Amino acid sequence: MSNKELLERVEELGIHTIRIEFSDMHGVSRGKLVPTSRLEEVLEEGINCAKPTFSLDLNYNIPPGTGTADEVNYEDMNIVPDPSTFTVIPYQEGVGRLIGDIYADGRPFPYSPRGLLKRVVERYRQKGFIPVAASELEFFVFESEGEKFQYYCDKPSNVYTVGPRSDPKGLLVNLQNTLMEMGIDVLYINHEFFQSQYEINWRHKEALSMADQTFTFKMVCKELAFLRDLFVTFMGRPKDEMGGSGYHMHFSIEDAETGKNLFDDPSGKEGMSELMLHFIGGQMAHAKAMTAFLAPTINSYKRYVLNSFAPYYLAWGLDNRTTYIRIPRERGAATRVENRAACASANPYLALAVALIAGLDGIEKKLDPGDYYVGDIYTEEPGKFDTVPFYLHEAIEELKRDEVLCEAIGEQIINNYTAVKMSEAERFRTYVTEWEFNEYFYHL
Repeated sequence: MSNKELLERVEELGIHTIRIEFSDMHGVSRGKLVPTSRLEEVLEEGINCAKPTFSLDLNYNIPPGTGTADEVNYEDMNIVPDPSTFTVIPYQEGVGRLIGDIYADGRPFPYSPRGLLKRVVERYRQKGFIPVAASELEFFVFESEGEKFQYYCDKPSNVYTVGPRSDPKGLLVNLQNTLMEMGIDVLYINHEFFQSQYEINWRHKEALSMADQTFTFKMVCKELAFLRDLFVTFMGRPKDEMGGSGYHMHFSIEDAETGKNLFDDPSGKEGMSELMLHFIGGQMAHAKAMTAFLAPTINSYKRYVLNSFAPYYLAWGLDNRTTYIRIPRERGAATRVENRAACASANPYLALAVALIAGLDGIEKKLDPGDYYVGDIYTEEPGKFDTVPFYLHEAIEELKRDEVLCEAIGEQIINNYTAVKMSEAERFRTYVTEWEFNEYFYHL
């Protein structure tokens, strides 16, 4: 959509306000409201926001070494709306939304997660490939009772239960209709395994469009819940007695000219092409280093436990939900690779970008993933397989050792991200939890 077409569309729809938004390093939506009378100007000139937005952790701290705060005098960056991302916000009358690209000094801002994914997609396109992705996101819903948060659906064993008993306020149907109005092609919604845990699946798209939709999806889920006095969280494991929420990423590669799924090969091993096997090899080779982005918080690592349907040992399997990489049984146009490692709290731009970087490295180096695993890998003897990192600081160290990922991501994002995350890990290390008090204070 051109700027002219966008302006005509906004006038036709009677839009009076535009939300100009961008993803910070956490995947949180930031931005400003703009009256439509200024939209033409903003499409050309953008809006200014402070670079230290990329320095903040989620508790207002600015750790040293981010490269976006005192090092650059806390100066501005420029957010230029991408007309192709325009949507109407159905639950805000007369309000539209645009996702922006970030610039500084007239050049793409090197700290931008969306900018990174665009660069990665371009590397694929230079080879005649179109990377395609799909997002499966789980989340929990809570309602507040004074100062406490209670499960929205508090009865156990409601997996695949539909209707008012598992969704008493009709949140899910409203989410479905809203998301579809905003161009997200919902396939299905279900109550997941744990109390008040849900999952929404929608149709695959080219990787950048999928990241934009995933970014939008998380924002819409939180806002629609909030309007109903409910709270959606994508944190990895919000309660000790419950399991975690994953972000399962599905990947395939299409031929840029023919649109053919290049992962499909009826004559190949289990119907998989050599290209697909090399892509899997890249996922396995960089699995530990990717974890810093796929599991971005202290809490994310509390998903990685045995018998949880989250990755623990590093292996790949055919339609196997106990392995790190799962290859769904569909073939033909639906042939794909599923990476099950990401926490639902991951930034979709960063998560998709690093997984695609790893896959492309596997393709370029023709990496062999080895044999696929058969059985329940959770029952294997410890030490037979490598594991995912179990702590954020360990994942950061794995990332720093991975030269391929670090070079492809760029030193600005690496330095910024690791500075914020190591500060987060250190704050947690020195924080006294309720568990520690209950465990030690009486006897010791």
